[in-house]
Amino acid sequence: MLARMLALSFLSVITLALAVNAYKSHLQQANRHHHEVAAAAAGRCRTPPTRQSSSAPDPVTQSALLVGAALPTGIPVSASDAVPSHSKSWTTIVVKPTPSSSSTQTELVRDNVLSAAVPAPVASTPAPGIAEEKVAAASKTSAFTPNGIKAGIAGGDSYPYVKDHIGWWYDWSPTPSKAGKPIGVPMLWGGGTADATDAARLKAFQQLKTVPVYVLGFEEPDCAPGSGSAGMTVDAAVSKWEQLMAPLKAKGAKLGSPSMCKQADETWLAEFAKKIKTSWDITAIHVNKNSLDGVKKDIDHYKKYGKPIWVTEFACVADNPNFVPCTNQAQINKFIQDIVPFFESHPDIYAYAYSNGLGLGNVWPMTTSDGKLSASGKAYLNAISEFH
Repeated sequence: MLARMLALSFLSVITLALAVNAYKSHLQQANRHHHEVAAAAAGRCRTPPTRQSSSAPDPVTQSALLVGAALPTGIPVSASDAVPSHSKSWTTIVVKPTPSSSSTQTELVRDNVLSAAVPAPVASTPAPGIAEEKVAAASKTSAFTPNGIKAGIAGGDSYPYVKDHIGWWYDWSPTPSKAGKPIGVPMLWGGGTADATDAARLKAFQQLKTVPVYVLGFEEPDCAPGSGSAGMTVDAAVSKWEQLMAPLKAKGAKLGSPSMCKQADETWLAEFAKKIKTSWDITAIHVNKNSLDGVKKDIDHYKKYGKPIWVTEFACVADNPNFVPCTNQAQINKFIQDIVPFFESHPDIYAYAYSNGLGLGNVWPMTTSDGKLSASGKAYLNAISEFH
């Protein structure tokens, strides 16, 4: 009997021990399952790098560690939207995608401060083509760019051929008028004393009934009157400016400065700027050069006035020591091909116009004697068509 009782007691102890072990195992499995569920709910959990170091890994190494992970595609959003993985002293931020992009970036964080972003490997996309870059350069618009298009013409002869590719034009008169979207910009050409045409233009300007969006000031007043120059003293110009231009600005027009005959060698405009009470809004300049380096010199000179620049006339001319228009068609074509992209991309130039003015020979003008588009005109049309 005693032996049977001892045997039963021993079996009971073994059974109890097995039950305890089974219960512990059940608790461990339940606990593991709980953590897995919690981790799954947190979303996109990532295994931290197995190599731990007290020093920060370099960006290349850090990026390489991430290559094995299935990174989401997209552009970086704020760090608060990122899911961090854990390392000893640096944390890798795997930035979640947004619908508007197809690139992925990661960022390194140390002591909760974001370091520079390190691009993660992504599928390559084609670089923007030349045409796209030109469109981007031409996309800069402002209230100082007529119709949002920089390109224009001085003189209306070529208007029918280029009207769909320019934003503005003028013909040195106070009342330019042609059908179409390009804005005709009026001009106060001179003081009325240079010749009969100047006198007629002044009278017509005084009779303007509407306020133009833009209006240009005097035509080359720093050179002697005649041959396309107004020839005015600074004091006479200041008087006419305050009498006729200032009221237009008060009503909302944007004023273009007098344009200089002597380009970067001028001193007239600097004196005029000191004497007027009503400042201009746009620095209007003429550029007669035969190389891009010469053009840059003129632009750099007029940047000192701190205003948006309109190149109201440009032409291919050897201007030193004498004014000699270009006659070689290949040289003219090259000049146009250089200068148009330069104007389009320059942040200080808001408009420019091909000059059909006086004294430019018979090769530079945009139209031939019978009114057709010349080779030079075609070169300009082709150049601006790349942008507009």
